[in-house]
Amino acid sequence: MQIHLCCGDQSFGSTEIPLSGLLKKGNVEIDQHPVAIEGAFVLVPPNRAKDKLPQLPLDMAPTVGVSVVLQRESLSAQPVVPLNASTGPNQPQEKVLSAIKGKTESLQQRSQNAPSQVNHSSSQDEATESEVESLKFEKGMKVKKKADNGPVGACQPNPVGASSSSEPVSAQKIVIPAASHHFCFSIDLRSIRGLEVGFPINCILRYSYPFFGSAAPIMTSPPVEVRKNMEVFLPQSYCAFDFATMPHQLQDTFLRLPLLVELWHKDKTAKDLLLGVARLQLSNVLASEKTRFLGGNGEQCWRQTYNETVSVTAAQGSGSRIADLSYTITLEDHGLVKMQEVLVSDSSQCVGAGQQRHVPHTQPRAPEKHPEPRETLEYKAALELEMWKEMQEDIFENQLKKKEMVHMQVLAEEWKKREREREALVKKKVAEYTVLEEQLQKTLRDLDKRERQLFSAESEVKVKKELQADHERKLQELQDSVRRAREEGAHQVELERSKIKQLEEDKLRLQQQLNEAENKHKILEKEFQQYKERQSSKPEVKLQSEINLLTLEKVELERKLESATKSKLHYKQQWTRALKELARIKQREQENAMAHLKKQQQELEHMRLRYLAAEEKELGKTDRQELEDIRNELNRLKQQEEERKQLQDVRDNSAGRVSNSRKLNENMDDYLSRLIEERDTLLRTGVYNHEDHIVSELNRQIREAIAKRNIT
Repeated sequence: MQIHLCCGDQSFGSTEIPLSGLLKKGNVEIDQHPVAIEGAFVLVPPNRAKDKLPQLPLDMAPTVGVSVVLQRESLSAQPVVPLNASTGPNQPQEKVLSAIKGKTESLQQRSQNAPSQVNHSSSQDEATESEVESLKFEKGMKVKKKADNGPVGACQPNPVGASSSSEPVSAQKIVIPAASHHFCFSIDLRSIRGLEVGFPINCILRYSYPFFGSAAPIMTSPPVEVRKNMEVFLPQSYCAFDFATMPHQLQDTFLRLPLLVELWHKDKTAKDLLLGVARLQLSNVLASEKTRFLGGNGEQCWRQTYNETVSVTAAQGSGSRIADLSYTITLEDHGLVKMQEVLVSDSSQCVGAGQQRHVPHTQPRAPEKHPEPRETLEYKAALELEMWKEMQEDIFENQLKKKEMVHMQVLAEEWKKREREREALVKKKVAEYTVLEEQLQKTLRDLDKRERQLFSAESEVKVKKELQADHERKLQELQDSVRRAREEGAHQVELERSKIKQLEEDKLRLQQQLNEAENKHKILEKEFQQYKERQSSKPEVKLQSEINLLTLEKVELERKLESATKSKLHYKQQWTRALKELARIKQREQENAMAHLKKQQQELEHMRLRYLAAEEKELGKTDRQELEDIRNELNRLKQQEEERKQLQDVRDNSAGRVSNSRKLNENMDDYLSRLIEERDTLLRTGVYNHEDHIVSELNRQIREAIAKRNIT
């Protein structure tokens, strides 16, 4: 069977489909189910144009997808529409659904225009290949004219030979197996991402799948620019195919043949570059979940959808991944195919019928002797026609060349015009881009300036925060040190108060002893007076006993005086030690306070913050006030100690009066040296100076003691 690709009456290419594989000797497969031949067949150009065309590789040669199905059926089951007188020569007579058809518009237009021209154009093209074939073509044309001018009944089959008359009618029908389903398969190439190529590409995707009825490649357009680390959605990437086939054949094809999607880089200045290939396993859609929906005629249909992202492997090299392709495929099953009839032209039917009717009439004339073929009028007419056709072809070619030259000139002028417009547009765009670049540079400078300002402001804020934190930390440390100093001072004051309380108790006890001693002294003086009064009247022995008694009392009093003197020295040493300790604590506190104050003043001067300096000044005033309170407390303690000393001096004076005048003179020097030693001890501590009250009092007592010693 021959299939021609025609435009009007001209055949651009043809292909032959061998039908010998449909029926084999001894094969009973056709009795069980229909047999079919499917595939993509290469279109071969006519003989006269074959030498002029360049040789194309097999994968780029033009092909046509064909499916031929043969099944056994009874004669009565074939729907035949008889020709009527009202039907024109090009009126369609029968319809059968094509087994496989692509859903692209260009393929549909070609498939609709091609069937009405196949028989006529193929016969006309074959007539131009050789003289014998041209002769047969002339005879066929004459028979056709006779059939057109004859009665309508001549186009109907002969009832005598039923088998011979039914052959041309059945040969014009394509029957689809009863088990075939109407499928709609759609592919949507959504996006491409994860590009691993070192340069941006102008991406187009290209694929073809002859099983869908079209071997022509399908490409996305326009090209889109894809860069690294970006996802780009592909425009016009959806395509759907309608075809009829059996489910098991569809499943077998999807399992065997994956869909290969090619990733191309389209360059305006160089040849397109194939970057990689993605393999789409179409059988995955068969395992997805089925959903039911209503078709256009209300029938129940099933839909299966599958989404996936596959890797695009490099076409050259190690086959590593260069990108990721996201796609969606959908398979719709519209159920069993209904029997329909294909449109066949009336002229082809009449030609077949005319030829069949011409054969029986010529069979009785077979014994007649025919003249030489080259001497017949038909041959001469065919030869003249062939020569006329060649001349017309030359004229037509010359006209085509002239038109081609005119069109080329028009195209060249148009190209120059568009080139000038393109150059002007490029210059305009360059100027705009220059202005934009200047604006961007200005914006960048502003942003850099703003960023530097923000950085400096952040640095200042950070420094302020650090200074604030440092100040808070120093303030906390200072408060802690002041609190510790207060606690230590309070503790020392408590200790001194306890010592003073103990000294006051001792003072009261000694005062009581002194009162007792004074009472005893008064009693003794009274007794001494009485003794003096009785001395003259009492005898010697009594006087001696009284003297002994008084001597014992004197010894006892001296012993008590010595113990009192020792306790006084002990308390004096304790008091001196307490004064030294207090002076040392005071000096240490002053040194610590001065060190803290100096350190804080340096830090505050470094930070140059007025309010911190003022706050530090207030803290210094508070510390000085506390030190003044401590000093007042110490002065009060000194005054109490001075009073105690005065009492002690009074006691010493009273004790001296008890002693005889000779011993009193001897003790005056000791008393004077003791006063001088106490004054010097107080001055050496550093706490007191000559202007203090206690030192002045000691100086006064020293002067009085010196005056008394000079008098005595």
